[in-house]
Amino acid sequence: MVARKFLVRHDDSTFTVDYDTDDGFEVFQFQLFSVTSVPPDEQKIVGEDNDRIVSDDSDLATISEKLRLVSLAGEEEGKPEKQEETTSNSGGAETTLMSDEELARMLQAEEEALMRQQYVAGQNSGQFEEKIRPYISQVLMYEDPVRQEAARKTVPIDTLEEKALVSLAKEGNCKPSKIEQDHAFLLQLLFWFKKSFSWVNAPPCEGCGNETTGQGMGNALSSEIQYGATRVELYRCNICSRVTRFPRYNDPLKLVETRKGRCGEWANCFTLYCRAFGYESRLVVDFTDHVWTECYSDVLGRWMHLDPCEAIYDRPLLYEKGWDKKLNYVIAIAKDGVYDVTKRYTRKWHEVLSRRILATESSVASVLASMTKECRRNYASQVLFELAEHDKIEMEALERDLHSTDDASISLPGRQSGDKQWRIARSEFGTDSLSLSSCPVRQCRDDHVTRIYNSFSPILNKFVEDSITASKGVEVLKIIRATVIDLKRLPYKKRRASLKSNTIVGKSLLHQLLPSFKELLNALTLMSELGNNGIIGVCLAGDPVQTALALPVALHALDELISDLSKCDNFSKDSLSFPLLRLNRICSGAVLASGEELPFGIATAVFDGTRMSKWEEPNGAKGCWIMYKLSTNMQELVAYELMSANDAPERDPMNWVVEGSNDGGSNWRILDERTSEVFDKRFQRKTYKITSTGFLSNIFRFRFLAVRDGDTNSRFQVGSIDLYTRQS
Repeated sequence: MVARKFLVRHDDSTFTVDYDTDDGFEVFQFQLFSVTSVPPDEQKIVGEDNDRIVSDDSDLATISEKLRLVSLAGEEEGKPEKQEETTSNSGGAETTLMSDEELARMLQAEEEALMRQQYVAGQNSGQFEEKIRPYISQVLMYEDPVRQEAARKTVPIDTLEEKALVSLAKEGNCKPSKIEQDHAFLLQLLFWFKKSFSWVNAPPCEGCGNETTGQGMGNALSSEIQYGATRVELYRCNICSRVTRFPRYNDPLKLVETRKGRCGEWANCFTLYCRAFGYESRLVVDFTDHVWTECYSDVLGRWMHLDPCEAIYDRPLLYEKGWDKKLNYVIAIAKDGVYDVTKRYTRKWHEVLSRRILATESSVASVLASMTKECRRNYASQVLFELAEHDKIEMEALERDLHSTDDASISLPGRQSGDKQWRIARSEFGTDSLSLSSCPVRQCRDDHVTRIYNSFSPILNKFVEDSITASKGVEVLKIIRATVIDLKRLPYKKRRASLKSNTIVGKSLLHQLLPSFKELLNALTLMSELGNNGIIGVCLAGDPVQTALALPVALHALDELISDLSKCDNFSKDSLSFPLLRLNRICSGAVLASGEELPFGIATAVFDGTRMSKWEEPNGAKGCWIMYKLSTNMQELVAYELMSANDAPERDPMNWVVEGSNDGGSNWRILDERTSEVFDKRFQRKTYKITSTGFLSNIFRFRFLAVRDGDTNSRFQVGSIDLYTRQS
C-alpha cells in the first residue's frame, strides 16, 4: 500500500484527496467525483507541473502532487482561478483558506465594523460581566465527586462502550487506541443523553396528565431554591385546572434526577456527564439564547462542539448556517477559565462585530482575562504555563478557521428540539436534516454479513438430510434465535447462553444438529460447549466486539429465514435455493452515493445487514444513485434484494435501473429495470433476479428514479441492498 495526498484544483476550488494505491485509479476518480460532482467519464486530470494527462495508476505514481481537474462536459480549460492556500489545523486536517481577494474584502469589513463598534459599544463592561459570572460557580459543580458519581450511576456504561467499539469496527478500526475509544464513547454518550433526557414545552398536569397552559411565574419554595431553582413557571391544566409547577433547576445533581428541561438544563446536565467521564469540558453560552457543550478531543487535537438538545457534534456552524442565528457573543466557561469562542461559530465575523455592542473588544478581552486569572489563582506555575500554551494554540486556530471557506456540500439543519411553533417564532426552524450532498467514497466492512448468510446452508442441508420437516426446522431456528437474543442482552464481554430444548425439539435432536451450527457460531465468533447435564452452552470464542457486530445481523437474518421456511409447503432438497438460501453475497466493496444523511443514514449503512440502519438521501425523491465497486475480480450479478426502511413509506424506492460497468464506470450496461414497485410493509425484503446473463462487472450502480410519493416528500430511503453473484 502506498498513500499519497494530492492537491486537485477544479474551477475556483482546491481539494485535498488521499490516494491509496490499493484502491486503484477508478476509486480515485470517484473520490474526485464526490468532491467536485464531475462524473468519472467526464474527468480530464492533468498534472500541474508538466500538463501531463493522467489516465491510470502508473501516471499517478510518477506525477507530482498538484493536479488540475477539467470537466469534458463543457468547463473551460485555462479558466482564471482564484489563488488559494491550504493549511493544516491543530487536528491534522486541512482547511482551505479563502482567496486573497476575498480575505481582503473580509478584513476591510471587519475593520469598518470595529470602527462603528467604538461609537455604539458601552464603555462600562459591567453588563457583559454580569451575564457570565454566575456560570463560573455553575461549572465548578461539575468537579464535585458526589455529583459525578450520581451521574455515572445512571449511565449504561457497558452498552455505550459496546456501541462505541462497534461503531469503530464498522469503519474498519477493530483495534482502536485509547483516545479513539474515548472519542467514540463520548459520541455514544451524546446519543444516549438525547434519548434519556426529556424536553419540556409545557409540563403535563401532575394530577391527570393532560395538557397545560402557562400562567406566568411563581415564587420558589425552599426545597426548589436548594437546587438553584430561583425561577418557577406555573401551568394550569386545561381539563382539571390544577396548577403544575416547573422549577428551572440549575443544580445538575437535581437534573440527573428529573431528567427534563430546556436547552439550559440539557447543556448543564450533559456537561456534568462529560466531566464525570473525565472529558475536558466547557459550558458554552450563546447570548442570543442557547447553551451547549464543548469537549476537547484528543483524536481531533482540538475542542469539539456538542449540542445535547440536537445530538449533533462537531458542527459549529449549525447555529449561523442552519438556524440562521444572528450571533454576537459565544462564551465558553470551564473550571480553568472563561473564553470568547465566538469565532469558532461564525464565518461572518464582520456582521457579528456589528452586533457586539455590550462593550468594546478590548473591554471584553480584559474582563475575560481577569475572570480567567481568578479561576487559575491557585494553579501551579507549570500548569499555568501549559494552559497559556493551550490558549495560544486555540486563539491561532480560531483566527485561522474564521477565514476558512465553509464546506458548501454539508447542509445543516434548523432547530429540532422544542415545539414547532416556538422554533418558528424564534426563526430557528430551517431545514430538517444534517446531510452531505456529495459524500466521500466509503469502504464496506460487511464480510461478516456474507459469512452469516452462508452459514445457514449447512443447517438447512442437515434438515433435509435428516428428514426434518419445515415446521420442526422452524422450531430449531427459533431456539437459535432465542439464544441470540439472550446473548444480546448480556454485557458484551461476558456473553454466555445455552440452546434450550423444548417439547418439540428435544436435547437429542439439538445434539444431532450441533455440527451444522458450527459455521454460524464461527461467523458470530462464538463456540459451543457441552455441560454435564447435556445442555449445549454457547460462549465467546474471540474478540467480543466482533460478536457484538454480528449478533444483530444474525437475529434479523434468522427472522427472515424463519418466515421463509414457514411458507415452505414441501420442504426438500429442491427448496435449498435462492432466496431461501442467500449464498454468494458480494461484500467488502467501496461505496459512493449522490448524497447521504449524517450520521445515521450514510451510504454504507445499506449494506450492513441490519434493520437498525438505512441509507437516506435527503434530496433523492426525484432521483438519486448509489455505486458499489468490487474489491475482487469482476463478477456477474445474478440477483439482488432491496428491503424497505423502518418508517415513511412515501420515501420507498418505486422506479429504478440497475447497471453494471466493466471499465470502472466509464461505460454502463443496463442489467435490470423496475417500475411501479410497492413495498407493502416496513422491513419488507423483495428479491429480483437478473434475466440478462453473462455480463461481468467491476462496479454496479443503482439509479433510483422515483419514490412512492415524490410530490409531498423530498427524501429517498432504503433499508438494505444485497448483491449476489453466480456460484463459482
